[in-house]
Amino acid sequence: MTLPFTLSLEPSRDKKLLRKQLQAERQSLVDRHQRSVHLQEVLRVWLVGRQETTIGAYWPIKGEFDALPALYRWSEGGPERRIGLPVIDRDTKQLDFHVWYPGCPMEEDAYGIPKPKDTERFRPQLLLVPCVGFGPGGLRLGYGGGFYDRTLAALDPPPVTVGVGYAHGFVPWLEAEPHDVPLDVVLTEDGVHWQHPAV
Repeated sequence: MTLPFTLSLEPSRDKKLLRKQLQAERQSLVDRHQRSVHLQEVLRVWLVGRQETTIGAYWPIKGEFDALPALYRWSEGGPERRIGLPVIDRDTKQLDFHVWYPGCPMEEDAYGIPKPKDTERFRPQLLLVPCVGFGPGGLRLGYGGGFYDRTLAALDPPPVTVGVGYAHGFVPWLEAEPHDVPLDVVLTEDGVHWQHPAV
C-alpha cells in the first residue's frame, strides 16, 4: 500500500532522542496524505462489527494521523455512537473525555491543544491512542508525558486500546518500562500491525 520507507538514520536508543527523530520523520513524509487516506480506510474497516458505542480519540498535533473523519463516519451508524476528545486534569495529570462532534464549541487546554468546551463527560469503551512510535506486542512510544499510561491505569473497566500511527514508527527493539501499558491493537496504513488475541 505504501512506498518502501527506510529510516534516514539509525533509530536512537535514547527514547528522548528517538521521539524527536520519529516526529521529524513523520512530519517530513512526502506521502503522508496518502498514508493517512489508507489508515482512514484501515480504521473504518477495523471498526465494522465492533460492539463499542463510545470511542475516545484525540486532536491531531505534530503530523499525527487524524482519525476524526473516520470516526465521524462510524458515528453515523446510530445515535448511540459517540466520540470524545481528551481534557487534561491538571491535578491528576490524567485524561477525561468529553463528547465531540463536528462544529462543537472548542477551546484550548493548558497545552494549547483544542478540546471540547462544556460538552458532556463520558467514559470511552474503546480508546484511540496516537503513537510517535511502537514496538512488538503493542508497546507504544508516546511523547513522554505519561498521560495515557496514568489514565489507563485508573480506568476500570479499562477500554480497548487501539494505537494508530504510520508504519515508519515501528521500532523492533523497543522495550517496555515498568509504567508502560501495552496497547490491545496497533493499526497502520498497511493494516492491522498487531492485535491481542483476546480483542
